[in-house]
This record gives sequence, structure tokens and C-alpha cells, in this order.
Amino acid sequence: MITLPLLIFLGLPATVANGTNRVAILLQNIVGVSSFRQQKVLDLRGGLLLAIPAVVGSLVGAQIAVNLDEETMRRVIGVLMVVMLIVILVRPKRWLEGHGSETAHRPGWIKLAIFFLIGVYGGFIQAGVGIFLLAGLVLGAGYDLVRANAVKVLIILCFTVFALGVFVYNDQVRWSVGLILAVGNMLGAWVASRMAVKRGAGFVRWILIAVVGVSAIILLGLADVLK
Repeated sequence: MITLPLLIFLGLPATVANGTNRVAILLQNIVGVSSFRQQKVLDLRGGLLLAIPAVVGSLVGAQIAVNLDEETMRRVIGVLMVVMLIVILVRPKRWLEGHGSETAHRPGWIKLAIFFLIGVYGGFIQAGVGIFLLAGLVLGAGYDLVRANAVKVLIILCFTVFALGVFVYNDQVRWSVGLILAVGNMLGAWVASRMAVKRGAGFVRWILIAVVGVSAIILLGLADVLK
């Protein structure tokens, strides 16, 4: 929700920014999956089962994204920024309390459909997909929040590999920018994890609200109206 509009503001076309953003996401989640496995909180088998429909969905979503024109993509991203801003403001953790120690086994058709649709969204835009994944993993698959967060990172890693391939094939990735962003993401995560502990989640939440809100205003062209 932050890096995507940032890449657009730095001059990349919205479609190229959407593809380039996946390079940093891929490398960041490789580190995340490795860390969760070391801490023994990652349900690798269950996560991979749920990743399959998400991967299929991501291919559909990414193909939709590469075929949109620049102006439409900017407007779509702007609208999604507004949606995610609302999700942040209503504090989704209130309905993501989990189901104790339940875990996901072989997913049924409803779960497969849910994660396919989440994959479509993730392949299309990525921004905020973690919130939807947590909802599906906690409310649908029965994970507690700690294990759900680990599986979330694994699923995002899996479908990002395939979504990135679609963007690369369509020449909508700028590797130099993406790799610089990846370094920044990983270093930023290291710093932010410590800042979040020191300053608290409320501090981080309000920064996110401010950034997403301003991005939505600019991408939707509302800044010109307000002038």
C-alpha cells in the first residue's frame, strides 16, 4: 500500500510499478518464510495446499493487470487504496481473533474458491492482500494469528513467483528499481520491527493511514480538484 504508489510518484507507469513492486515482495517474503521456519511456526504442508488455488488465481489477476491501460490502472489502484484505508480504520483485528489451536487440513471447495479469489486480487494488485489472507486463514482455515501470519507469507511468496513471471513476460518490470526497493524493504523491515516495539502498533497504524490516504487522493485525481 506504500511502495506501489511511491513507485508511481517516482515516475514509473502504474502498470510497470505494479510489476516492479513484485521483485521486492518476492525477496522480502523469502526472508520471511525462512525466519518463520526457523522459529517452527510455519505449517508448510497446509500452506502449500492453500497456495495452489492462490497461485492459479494470481495468474488470472496478473494477466488482467498487464492488459489495463495506464489511466485505468491508476484509478483502480486509487479506489483500492480507499478500500484498504477503510479496512485499516475499522481495525480488522477485532474480527481476526482466530479459533484457538485449530489448523488447516485438506481444504474443501469453499476454501479453495476463497483462496483462488484472494490469489486473483494478489496477482492483480498485491496491496493489502495480507489482510484478506489473514481473514481467510483465521476465519476460514482456523489458524491462530501467529501461524496464520507465517502461512500468509508462504502463500504470498508462492503466488508472487508466478505473478512476477507474467509481468516479466509482458516487460512490465524495471529490475534496477525493483532490486533497490527490495534492499530498502528488507532493511526497512529490520528497522521498523524495532520501532514498532518501541513506539507501538498505534504509531505505525497512523503512519499507514496517512500515507494510504494521501496516495488515494493523488491517484484518484482529487488533488487537482482541491487546488
